[in-house]
Amino acid sequence: MKADFVIAGAGVIGLATAWELHRSGASVVVLDRGLAGREASWAGGGMLFPLSAWKYADAVTALTELGRKLYPDWVAELRQATNIDPEYRETGLVVLPPADFERARAWCAKRDLHANLMVGADLSPLLSVHPQALWLPHAAQVRNPRLLRALVTALRARDVPVREHCEIKEIMVAAGRATGVMTAQGPISAGTVIVCAGAWSRALLGQYAEAADIFPVRGQMLLYKTAPGTLPAMLLQRDYYLIPRGDGHILAGSTKEHRGFENTTTAGAAAELHAAASAMLPVLAVVAPVGQWAGLRPGSPANIPIMAAHPRIENLYLNSGHFRYGLTMAPAAALVLANLIIGRPQPLETPAYAWPRVHQSVAADIN
Repeated sequence: MKADFVIAGAGVIGLATAWELHRSGASVVVLDRGLAGREASWAGGGMLFPLSAWKYADAVTALTELGRKLYPDWVAELRQATNIDPEYRETGLVVLPPADFERARAWCAKRDLHANLMVGADLSPLLSVHPQALWLPHAAQVRNPRLLRALVTALRARDVPVREHCEIKEIMVAAGRATGVMTAQGPISAGTVIVCAGAWSRALLGQYAEAADIFPVRGQMLLYKTAPGTLPAMLLQRDYYLIPRGDGHILAGSTKEHRGFENTTTAGAAAELHAAASAMLPVLAVVAPVGQWAGLRPGSPANIPIMAAHPRIENLYLNSGHFRYGLTMAPAAALVLANLIIGRPQPLETPAYAWPRVHQSVAADIN
């Protein structure tokens, strides 16, 4: 089997990258060692707005903002192609104290985003416990499992293979150039290899990882079932958030745990998240969670992903390290990497997303 592109990893970044490259006319194959979209992309909450966005580096903001602007048309295209509704909705976000409201308002004003001070009761009587809050009406969410299903369905409908349970054993390199991948089922040749394996990206790259500092960060979530309309908007307090779905489910997240590749849930995290959820929305104090799960997000220094060509190997690319914002950044990350490969103009400055290289003397020891 041979294709223009082999993409390692069928999370939202890999699937979005495949979709963007397919739209440019390329032949693409997507491989995943498990089920498509069942790792961090599935485990996330689907909030399409950074937590305390005003605290991040410009490189993070540039990607999240581009993603926010691309999302409505991107989702509409997928919905038209598949008849699957990813439930993209601008439900708005309420930021609860303690928070630097003035800094937040200045950040929003610079980007022509509305940000209004209010009291919690103005949004819902259930939030009257909060005397002050910041209302961001344009913050949106997506129902991530449905988005992932739409991406897989759209790709397969266009004869783009999304091969599950296809573990990559190594990246094949000859004469300083990536030529494909060796899988458990045999080799797949490709003109270009793109690693989008999330928290597993560095391990998959192996000796070709260079200085790509991507590491797993466990995030645990809780799920509640309430009457539809119980919570009309997303809530954020410190690093915790609530995301209401249209059917009354409310997602509560999330922890940030450096436990390597341990992906189990814990009673301690459940208690932590339930306490935080109850503080934001007191009615949840007497509601038992109906679900708990964990996912391993691809952490990176300063939360800045790598979307770049390998510093030494031709036709090997990396699109990973998006940490909490893979869903938010997905259409932007796919567009930026496709533009880089194809040679199209970029919508933003890209040097911050370069693949850092190991010092030559160090690299010589590992080659």
